[in-house]
Amino acid sequence: MRIPISEITVNPGRRELDLDDVKELADSIRELGLLHPIIVDKKHTLIAGLHRLEAVKLLEWTEIECTVSSLEGLKAELAEIDENVVRSDLSTVEFGELLLRRKEIYETLHPETKYRVSQAIGMNRAIGNNVGEKFSSTSKSFVQDTAEKLGVTPRIVARQMQTAKNLTNEAKKIIKDAEPRIKKETAFKLSRLDPDQQAEAANMLAAGEIRSVEQYNAFKASQDTVEHGSPSEMPSVEGQDSERTPPVDHPDEPPHLDVPYRLPDKKFSSFEESVADLKDPNKDCSCTPDIFLAEYSGFIHKFIKDIKWYSTPQYTEVFPALSQIQVDYLRSQTKALCDAAEELLHQVERTNNA
Repeated sequence: MRIPISEITVNPGRRELDLDDVKELADSIRELGLLHPIIVDKKHTLIAGLHRLEAVKLLEWTEIECTVSSLEGLKAELAEIDENVVRSDLSTVEFGELLLRRKEIYETLHPETKYRVSQAIGMNRAIGNNVGEKFSSTSKSFVQDTAEKLGVTPRIVARQMQTAKNLTNEAKKIIKDAEPRIKKETAFKLSRLDPDQQAEAANMLAAGEIRSVEQYNAFKASQDTVEHGSPSEMPSVEGQDSERTPPVDHPDEPPHLDVPYRLPDKKFSSFEESVADLKDPNKDCSCTPDIFLAEYSGFIHKFIKDIKWYSTPQYTEVFPALSQIQVDYLRSQTKALCDAAEELLHQVERTNNA
């Protein structure tokens, strides 16, 4: 139905308008017409469509096509969030915070989609138990529903949720104010740092002192080496009977694993010197046995850390719903991964013994 624009009210506190988007939208509406009505409640308070409303005001319309919805409270807020999350100009932090709020509202409106409830339903169905009607799942999970609305994979939604949950408030503020913008992938990597490192790394990125979180990790690793013992104190590759340092437990590797390689004992007095060394075009980057082992070890540690991501609730809740064919496929993919690692090891052994 058409409603006079003068009768439509907009509640304060909504997200700020992007004037360029409004002008672009006005041009489109002038040419093609209003393709999607705005949404208002029974009192003609705007629920969704602020940019469309402002665009037709620029065109000096006096009425606008509206969908009058009975949505109230949380449902109205969810509708507004759904309109905002599809906008491309949201910053990484704004997008993540909207997703967190959407999840809170969605699971309040659909409590059967919460992790432990949906997992219990799936497990009962998997073993043939008939669950009661009041426990039957009637909605998609938050991640699935959001991914479909955004046209992305559930993994992308889950990563953005983790970014929003794990970033400290200080790091979020730095990311919000950074120019140029810190990309979503970089913000995700920042969120995986220890809380006391996030702001430091974000500041360095915003100031252009580093270009990636990986550079920050390399810098911190060099600091740790200086503070906790130089590489020369690590076990030597040669001389199996040489004196060894006590084994160091790594959180992502078997305990008491001696490290059979030694990296160059090169120290830097500042982070700037470390970065300059990395960028030096004349630097000798030829591989050595020590470098090979160090890089391969780093790859393994990262893989072990990353694969734990698939043990988080947004994935484990679907485990009971996997068919036997899907489980067999998962097994084949895992075997392919192990076979690739074994083949590399066999290649090393063949050439080493030649």
